[in-house]
Amino acid sequence: MKEYWTLEALLQKTCVPCSGDSPPVTETEIAELQPQIPNWKIIEENGESHLQCVYKFPDFQTALAFTQRVGEEADKQGHHPALLTEWGKVTVTWWTHAIQGLHRNDFIMAAKTDEIATGFAP
Repeated sequence: MKEYWTLEALLQKTCVPCSGDSPPVTETEIAELQPQIPNWKIIEENGESHLQCVYKFPDFQTALAFTQRVGEEADKQGHHPALLTEWGKVTVTWWTHAIQGLHRNDFIMAAKTDEIATGFAP
């Protein structure tokens, strides 16, 4: 049975453990998943696809609090991003190290990161 991806579905999912033989997302899956996280871009870094989004905040303390909250959720899910915290902004990058590219987990965590960001909106 085909799985349909909505934002609500992504937010309710949990990350699954990945190994080197875990399948990366297909182009078809990316086409279904990416519209659910419209602010995220797929970038290429060192030959690997990554999801990346920049969040803006009014000051360093808010950016730091957001970083902490994303880190807490990442630990709960067992899937960890690259986080660059600067004055007034945080760059979050998700990818699956084990497969050197994108997995469904990355889209799940991007959606969860967007949800966390709504708690920091002015």
